[in-house]
Amino acid sequence: MKSLLDTVISKTPKRTSHAQVVDQLGKAIVSGEFPVGSILPGDPELALRFRVSRTVLREAMKTLAAKGMVVPRARIGTRVTPRKDWNLFDADILTWHFACGVDEDFLYHLSEVRLAFETHAAALAARNASDAEIATMMRLAVAMGDASHTAETLAVADLKFHLAVLEASGNPFLRTVGGLIEAALVGVFKLSSPTDEKGGIDEVARNHIRIVEEIGRRDELGARQAMEYVITYGRNRIQKAFNPDKSAKN
Repeated sequence: MKSLLDTVISKTPKRTSHAQVVDQLGKAIVSGEFPVGSILPGDPELALRFRVSRTVLREAMKTLAAKGMVVPRARIGTRVTPRKDWNLFDADILTWHFACGVDEDFLYHLSEVRLAFETHAAALAARNASDAEIATMMRLAVAMGDASHTAETLAVADLKFHLAVLEASGNPFLRTVGGLIEAALVGVFKLSSPTDEKGGIDEVARNHIRIVEEIGRRDELGARQAMEYVITYGRNRIQKAFNPDKSAKN
């Protein structure tokens, strides 16, 4: 299964009929074509629209129901649920939001979740990471400074680093938030990239190397603060992308 970042970069379409129906229906719900509280069209209409069997359609509905996006009602139909019921940790739902267009608030909320989880993951990595894991994180951080990076390859390198920190934390629950981190990095990648600025790649690499240095010193507070700086840096890039005039004045 392709990751969210791979999907956004390659724009590769879903392959199976089931995946295509889930993807198209999911986007239609997120975009508001089928608004919250509405009843989806019946099986005959949807089967005709997507040119699939009713069996494929029913399986697609089960998948969307498992994501919290729809709920079937006997003799009524399948209703779109309130957004608060959607599983925003789900990679597909995050992908659909980016496909339909996200706003500054959405990306800001993602960065807040990152500040809650990743700063603690960095502190735990300072406590728990093995020497081999620290060496891996340093290698990944240094690799981010490659001057030949494109926006796409830098985004992938960035993701690998942050997933490595989650792994080094030693906490299996923190490893599961990788999808959210990936979504946040996709947001920054689509809006702007350090590769667009002179010295941007070097600055990003330095900031990430500092995280590893603090982890290597077993300094939990230092690792937490270094990670907070990196996430805040990305959040500021998002704000600048949405408010270029305001940034220019400052």
